[in-house]
Amino acid sequence: MKIRTIIAAIFLALSVSSIANAQLQLNGAGATFPYVIYSKWFDEYKNVTGVQFNYQSIGSGGGIKQVIEGTVDFGATDGPMTDKQLAEAKSKQGTDVLHIPTVMGAVVVCYNLPGAKGLNLDGATLSDIFLGKILKWNDAAIKKLNPKLNLPDKSIVVAHRSDGSGTTFIFTDYLTKVSKDWETKVGKGTSVNWPVGLGGKGNEGVAGLVKQMEGSIGYVELAYAVLNKIPYANMKNKAGNFVEPTFNSVSAAAEGASKNMPEDLRVSITDAPGKDSYPISGFTWLLVYQNMKDEAKASALVKFLQWAMGKGQSFASGLYYAPLPKQVIKICEKSISTITANGKKIE
Repeated sequence: MKIRTIIAAIFLALSVSSIANAQLQLNGAGATFPYVIYSKWFDEYKNVTGVQFNYQSIGSGGGIKQVIEGTVDFGATDGPMTDKQLAEAKSKQGTDVLHIPTVMGAVVVCYNLPGAKGLNLDGATLSDIFLGKILKWNDAAIKKLNPKLNLPDKSIVVAHRSDGSGTTFIFTDYLTKVSKDWETKVGKGTSVNWPVGLGGKGNEGVAGLVKQMEGSIGYVELAYAVLNKIPYANMKNKAGNFVEPTFNSVSAAAEGASKNMPEDLRVSITDAPGKDSYPISGFTWLLVYQNMKDEAKASALVKFLQWAMGKGQSFASGLYYAPLPKQVIKICEKSISTITANGKKIE
């Protein structure tokens, strides 16, 4: 009789837990860069646990703003919050905001130029294109990098993000490192004053512009170029090699990051050294309140983050992202373990 009672109690507890999870929803907003893999993660995790995610892909700038205002349970960004933004968030929400890297990805230079498969570019030339100094596809600088391509006497149409964007941060962070002219005139950030070009909202917006306009060039996260069947350039890296954006070349760019990872996990891996490194690579982060007010949501978010550091990484390469290095995962897990609910440790 006791055994039956115990079994019944267990089934009841599991049933109650399942119902509770099914009713639990975590709300987040931010980066479009990782949206492809986050959508997969959220679906997979819901199937396993019943926990639902409502994620709005509004760009990193929007995600940071909502974290500062406290209107979401978590945010997402590809450009780390500034010290000023972190201080503002702490002042308004009464807690620190943690940066938890989730995967790594490549920002690719996509283009629409029939007959120009395998385009090569370097940082200086790319900078001059986005500064509006190079106006034609058959410019001498582009021809020098592509002696075997028959480049047309056609105007270049630049496409860039119109919203606050972590993809923009990675792209402009790279251009700032490789071009003094860009650093002086434009600089880096999630939003910048673009010298030339047309704006598109989200990675999908820029991909759409490039796909529609012959002669155009833009920048998007790798998955968006692949899914939209838009060609992208090989970039000359710091070692002088033209490198295609792949899982291996992004991982190569991150090799040094785990050895010099700052305590707050905010780090740039653009223009990384190494013969195989793809130069426009970056981490993407989830932004999480270190001390949450809702215990159920805090527990659910911590368990999800632990899952993302383990099983979640196995989905990365199939969706054109690079999984985190093991050493970075260890650092992330340590940071995740500090998350509390009303000051209490999450069990």
